[in-house]
Amino acid sequence: MQTNSTPFQNSRWRMIRTYSGLLIMFAAFFRPACAAAAGQVLPAGPPLNSASNSPASKTEQAVFAGGCFWGVQAVFQHTKGVINAISGYTGGTLPSPSYEKVSSGLTGHAESVEVTFDPAEISYDRLLQIYFSVVHDPTQLNRQGPDEGTQYRSEIFTTSGAQQRAAEAYIAGLEKAHIFAGRIVTRVEPLQTFYPAEAYHQDYVTLHPDNPYIRIYDLPKIDGLRKRFPDIYREQAVLVGESQR
Repeated sequence: MQTNSTPFQNSRWRMIRTYSGLLIMFAAFFRPACAAAAGQVLPAGPPLNSASNSPASKTEQAVFAGGCFWGVQAVFQHTKGVINAISGYTGGTLPSPSYEKVSSGLTGHAESVEVTFDPAEISYDRLLQIYFSVVHDPTQLNRQGPDEGTQYRSEIFTTSGAQQRAAEAYIAGLEKAHIFAGRIVTRVEPLQTFYPAEAYHQDYVTLHPDNPYIRIYDLPKIDGLRKRFPDIYREQAVLVGESQR
């Protein structure tokens, strides 16, 4: 597979190299067991009273972490109203983190995705609904599927006080309704600094659809978006601009 000759050390690459055939054969047994896997669409949160970063802003940013950023990015790239979705790192203390350093689990960063969206086309609470319905399993602590470590944690990084309140209220509503069998472990905290990931991580699902990991863990998420949110699903992913490569 193409990795631009970059050495990969984490579990996802070791699994692909050693167990790709078994993973494909037993894919159904490895997918996270959550409401999304059961085909459930989670309820929408309360309408957000304009979480715009400024009243005059035509776009807003939202940052989500929920396991490997490949799949998180891909889901939002197929969502109408999303202008851009960039894989990156946030939540840690190391300036300008690299993939290898973040993969050690020692920097405090999470693999995350910065979503730029048009609030006139899609609301922040709708993004939250997608995040909890198809992006990941919010009951898995510091892991998603085969990927383990704090860098794969479930966390929402907010860019405004309105987003912070909306995310906290949405999680509280899910917990009160007992939507998930387990406790939701998703953290919510204000965004500090978002660092875009290396170019070879951007648009990875679109560029490598036959990768065994992508076929098992990420393509089903996109299919889930298509089936459960047909009104906001778009067939053609909006890809990261060439300037980001």
